[in-house]
Amino acid sequence: MEVDAPDITHLSPEQARALLGDFFTPDVEPEPIATVDERKIRADARDIRVRIYDPGPGRNLPAVVYFHGGGWVVGNLDTHDTVARALASEGECVVVSVDYRKGPEHPFPGAVEDAYLATKWVADRADEIGAGRGLAVAGESAGGTLATVVAQMAIEKDIGSPQIDHQLLFYPVTNHSYTTRSYEENSENYFLTARGMVWFWNHYLRDDTDGANPRASPLRAPRRVLAELPPVTLFTSGYDPLRDEQFAYGEALEDAGVSVEHVHYEDMIHDFVNMSQLSEPFSDIEAANDAHERAGEALRTVFE
Repeated sequence: MEVDAPDITHLSPEQARALLGDFFTPDVEPEPIATVDERKIRADARDIRVRIYDPGPGRNLPAVVYFHGGGWVVGNLDTHDTVARALASEGECVVVSVDYRKGPEHPFPGAVEDAYLATKWVADRADEIGAGRGLAVAGESAGGTLATVVAQMAIEKDIGSPQIDHQLLFYPVTNHSYTTRSYEENSENYFLTARGMVWFWNHYLRDDTDGANPRASPLRAPRRVLAELPPVTLFTSGYDPLRDEQFAYGEALEDAGVSVEHVHYEDMIHDFVNMSQLSEPFSDIEAANDAHERAGEALRTVFE
């Protein structure tokens, strides 16, 4: 499934945001959701923008805190609106999509801090947003990294909250490394490239020491931390430089005793779940919709 994708590696972050913002922002009518409310929440003396999708006001639904992809540098609430709506509709959950800070203006751990604070805000104000029946974290790519890192932070003894019931991870980045076989096999021609990942990491991290931190590379978390994590639904794709590190993370979680449902799409590229609104050759609507449905089923099962 080779595709000619926008090459951002010669662009500035501002230029890449504009290019990929146009590329991913759908120009079709979005899936209707009963209520969609955008607001700024106050946390740790700063504002974090969120968008709240409620498919059933008054039903006291579970909450899902969702983090968009974009290598911690690009992406926003609009570029991943389609997936947030799908999770709300298919999962029958109140989805809170978070516009966290990004590098290089706000390098690591800025995105991590915002992700945790937003999750804590949702847990503390569940009744206020009409969600009081459980909490999950979800995310794509870099957002998947943030989701599982938030889950790791929530079980640390010096933090210890909030209570997270499930992790829904779409092709997360799990390790600051470029040495896997999937990096070699899928270095070019499959949307996300190896040099693209170098570009993202270099704009996110302050130095290589940050890359060894489990809050940037969750695969490096101690087994004792992994063992306390909530169950995971992990989505991966075959034509993805990150495939092998995602498999390794799933295996590490299983080895630590965590329940992992691994859903693999061998013929798909990185970020395919967010491409249902795009034209060919980028979009495989059937595969994207299948992933939306399976993610929704996983969430419904957790909270039934």
